[in-house]
Amino acid sequence: MNIATPAATSRVCFGDRIYAAMRAHGPVCVGIDPHAGLLHEWGLDDDANGVREFSLRVIEALGGRVGAFKPQAAFFERHGSRGVAVLEEVIAVCREVGSLCIVDAKRGDIGSTMDGYAHAFLSDSSPLAGDAVTLSPYLGVRSLMPALELARDTGRGVFVLALTSNPEGASVQHARGEDGMSVAGHIVSQLADFNRRCEQQHLGPVGIVVGATVGDAVKRLGIDLASLNGAFLAPGVGAQGAGPAQVREVFAGAQDAVLASSSRAILRSGPSVKGLRDAYRATVDSLQ
Repeated sequence: MNIATPAATSRVCFGDRIYAAMRAHGPVCVGIDPHAGLLHEWGLDDDANGVREFSLRVIEALGGRVGAFKPQAAFFERHGSRGVAVLEEVIAVCREVGSLCIVDAKRGDIGSTMDGYAHAFLSDSSPLAGDAVTLSPYLGVRSLMPALELARDTGRGVFVLALTSNPEGASVQHARGEDGMSVAGHIVSQLADFNRRCEQQHLGPVGIVVGATVGDAVKRLGIDLASLNGAFLAPGVGAQGAGPAQVREVFAGAQDAVLASSSRAILRSGPSVKGLRDAYRATVDSLQ
């Protein structure tokens, strides 16, 4: 299976491709976060050229060694059209080196606007379409249906925010409705229903974002993560303090589907190729 082949030439479910990538390269996704501080540490200018140089160095060092990269769209968009052009190039280069690309854009809206976002990040004809995109469900899970359906139909995927690593999220995500189920629980339940209607060997096209630092929240809220039958994008590993013990606690019974996201802990070991590779390998080894 060519894990980095998009829908134009293969309709293999994204969940199956990310499952294969994790088995081949390890359960770690490397974030590409060219924020001003890191650009300065790497001796690069805080402009679109610096963002491009930073991003391509990361991919050159780790491409083919990692299952997935996750460029944070905001750090490209802040440089306007030139930054967006760099993001398009980064997505294309990820594909060239054989690594999946998860565009971290956290889009969410309703109706025709959501349909526009879906086509921007998931259609075969868009240069912003990687292999998956992150989405925000807080206008209602059903509002995301244009993206969920397009991801399914093009062999791409989505990761929907559910239990995030930032402490501010708990006031919304842990809140319970009249039926006693938490907001996060409803999100997981509705997305699990969607995955059950899709065809895949291992995992469905819809994953969720669950922070590796949420502690016992999954257990306290009574959420059955394994029922999702999708991948879990888990930020918080490394610089935010989560390690293998935290991953085991949060994802008990569903660890085979966890893709840990690490950015700062790896990127701050650059710009040397050896530093980046050693940091990536150490992160993978710590989780296996």
